[in-house]
Amino acid sequence: MQEHLFKYNKKYKLELGEQLNGFELSYRTLGSINENASNIIWVCHALTGNADVADWWSGLFGKKAIFNPNEHFIICVNVIGSCYGSTGPLSINPDTKQPYYSSFPAITIRDIVGTLEILRKELKIEHINTLIGGSLGGQQALEWAIQKPNLMENLIICATNAIHSPWGVAFNETQRMAIEADPTWGDENPKAGDRGLKAARAIAMLSYRNYSTYEATQSEDDNNTTDNFKASTYQQYQGQKLLNRFNAYSYWTLSKTMDSHNLGRGRTSIENSLQRIEAYTQVIGVSSDVLFPVSEQRYITSHIKNVTYEEISSLYGHDGFLVETHKIAAAIRAFFKQKKKKKISTSI
Repeated sequence: MQEHLFKYNKKYKLELGEQLNGFELSYRTLGSINENASNIIWVCHALTGNADVADWWSGLFGKKAIFNPNEHFIICVNVIGSCYGSTGPLSINPDTKQPYYSSFPAITIRDIVGTLEILRKELKIEHINTLIGGSLGGQQALEWAIQKPNLMENLIICATNAIHSPWGVAFNETQRMAIEADPTWGDENPKAGDRGLKAARAIAMLSYRNYSTYEATQSEDDNNTTDNFKASTYQQYQGQKLLNRFNAYSYWTLSKTMDSHNLGRGRTSIENSLQRIEAYTQVIGVSSDVLFPVSEQRYITSHIKNVTYEEISSLYGHDGFLVETHKIAAAIRAFFKQKKKKKISTSI
């Protein structure tokens, strides 16, 4: 695994009218580009993810995985707005020489994709064999495949959508309300909103999992329990776990970014936008996902030309796209096998 930092020193105009006076992208790579540059796998990460794809998607990426550095060149970029090395709210604003904090501008999925495009050109990558992402990462991948339909040969998206739903926006807004309720929110301090962030993540877990998940994993063994329930300590644990590695400013920013996702904005329609995708596409849904229900993946599938749909069963709801990697890997292998049967060119 190699770590890299790309610095862009020009002004970068954002979709909603503001701009960044330059930005940095932290990214990691595994493996080497082969002679004809046909083995590039580009990964887009989810809301609180980072560029170390071998860490959070180890079932798909690594020496014994379907995408391995012995055969593939794997790249994953930490998105702007995040806190894992790329420019975000805690970064220094070159105009003020102070951290951005709440002055960090609103960014959209298209702004993120624009930075990926700049990096791609800097790296002189002219062809991506497979572009893959789940959740917020899937939103990026879809947008990029529409903007640059001839760039990627294969597109794999998991547990994502073509427009962020009112249900998804409501969950995100509720989490931001929890952050706002923290009396420290808005302070120019890296720890501002920490308690609110902990509560926000606990709220988010209810959408990442579902009733059956909690019933199976957090039920009490003792009928006499009246306090300190497993479910209670689990919520506290998950909130603290995110707090240990993230900050409220980035969480706020990227939840807004997710809300902005709409493939039809400024275009004829969402359906026509999806029809622009030329990549051979696999759409993967998780049967128990209540945040990005399978109806959203089926909708995407119905409007892409060269597409297959796979629905995996999972106890873990939306998080199934991160947990059930053996099932996703099997689906991807079947995808490439089917593609070969159709005699469509592929290097996987």
